[in-house]
Amino acid sequence: MSSRRWIAAVIAALIVGLALGWIISRERSNDASAQQGASPSQQASPNKDRKVLYWHDPMVPGQKFDKPGKSPFMDMDLVPVYADVAQDGGGVRIKANVAQNLGIRVGKVEKAALGQRLIAAGNVTFDERLLELVQARVNGYITRLYVKAPLEHVRRGQPLADILAPEWQAAQQEYVALLDANAASAPLIREAARQRLVVLGVPEATILAIDADRKVRPTTTIFAPIDGVVSELSVREGSAFMAGAPLFRINGLTSVWVHAQVPEAQVSVVPRGAKATAHAIGWPGETFDGRVIALLPEVDPETRTLTARVAFDNPQDRLAPGMYVSVEFAAPKEEPRLLVPSEAVIRTGERSVVVVAREGGGFDVANVTVGAEVEGKSAILSGLEEGQSVVVSGQFLIDSEASLKSTVTRLETAVGPPAAQTLAVDVSRTTHPLTEGTITAIKPDEITIAHEAVPTLDWPPMTMGFKRPEQGVPDDLKVGDRVSFSFTKTAQGGFQIESITPLDEHDASARDNEERPR
Repeated sequence: MSSRRWIAAVIAALIVGLALGWIISRERSNDASAQQGASPSQQASPNKDRKVLYWHDPMVPGQKFDKPGKSPFMDMDLVPVYADVAQDGGGVRIKANVAQNLGIRVGKVEKAALGQRLIAAGNVTFDERLLELVQARVNGYITRLYVKAPLEHVRRGQPLADILAPEWQAAQQEYVALLDANAASAPLIREAARQRLVVLGVPEATILAIDADRKVRPTTTIFAPIDGVVSELSVREGSAFMAGAPLFRINGLTSVWVHAQVPEAQVSVVPRGAKATAHAIGWPGETFDGRVIALLPEVDPETRTLTARVAFDNPQDRLAPGMYVSVEFAAPKEEPRLLVPSEAVIRTGERSVVVVAREGGGFDVANVTVGAEVEGKSAILSGLEEGQSVVVSGQFLIDSEASLKSTVTRLETAVGPPAAQTLAVDVSRTTHPLTEGTITAIKPDEITIAHEAVPTLDWPPMTMGFKRPEQGVPDDLKVGDRVSFSFTKTAQGGFQIESITPLDEHDASARDNEERPR
């Protein structure tokens, strides 16, 4: 996918997410407006069957209050947060009728063997292992050519050409002269002369004929060494050739190679030795069995494919070099793994996520590691569990809404350098001056303090929760202690303690005396 298409897709997803957010916020505002018309006492217990954990300003969700009242940030009443809603963990909740209107469909995470199967296109070539090269070892001339066209079929022992080679004649004459020699050293010399004929390339049939009739051949016939076709013909009748020049190139057809193009992402399906089946359009209904003998170590930069070399038996020479065939590779045996419908996976280029549906209409966004994909099913290597429900339609809307609520990082096309992100957070943090208060609760992740007014924020005295300081909390702090502390606003909208120290009664009374008017 090009960068322009990707950017357009992200923009479209965000627009639809904003639309979904508007629908959900509209329903929430209707609930909030109904509560605003009630008295504070009515808000404190809007539903006796539901437990209120705390109150907050929807515009500053990180700030918590232990009782109802006016928001210190804007002119509106605080909204209660119930225990059954807080258990959602910050995910997205959508009513059943809204989910139905949005076309949200849900599927299951199941565990099964993926059953990878790969069908690739390939072309037939000669089996290079069956290649025979007929070559001249001496200078000479072609006096007669029996095979006059390339790609002619030949049989083993079939005459190819008659050659006139002066060096062969001289070697034959020397060998014939030594055949009838009776000297003591004659056998050794005769054997040496015979080996010279072999080294010069005189065919074995010609040497046996000389042994039988003691005659020198003015021309010598060369024969086909194997069954096959003459794939290359380099000489013509009457032409001269030099020592070392190739005369005939003969390829066998008892087996052929098929070069199949395998996508880079599916090379694991075609290990060396894997079985394969080929189908040729020229032979409908017939199958050819083969085996992968090599996966060539080169990736095509344009198609991102590797070449698998598959050897096939070729009875009756039916597979001809140049044919196109369809090759199906047998899938290797594999262990069952978690599978989800491929349409449930959202790929952003930087990560892959799946929207998990919870009981009661809640949704979470889970980061996953995706494996192979076959026939509409994707393997999940991590991030999900068997039996979970995942959204397979409408998940882009839910992910966009979850991004607006800071449950996950907003879908984006690029991520800036870590140093730049840290700088942005540090600049936005402003440390507020020391404030005094009394600790009312100490939790693992926050400290609740009934603090005095904060003039820099135009806050009245109130009780609220602060995130624990990064350097930790003094060991001697406990509920009921009077403390002096400073805090900062975090990037998520909450507040975190920067420093906190206990105040003894002497310090508190001395400060009260200094502030008392004289």
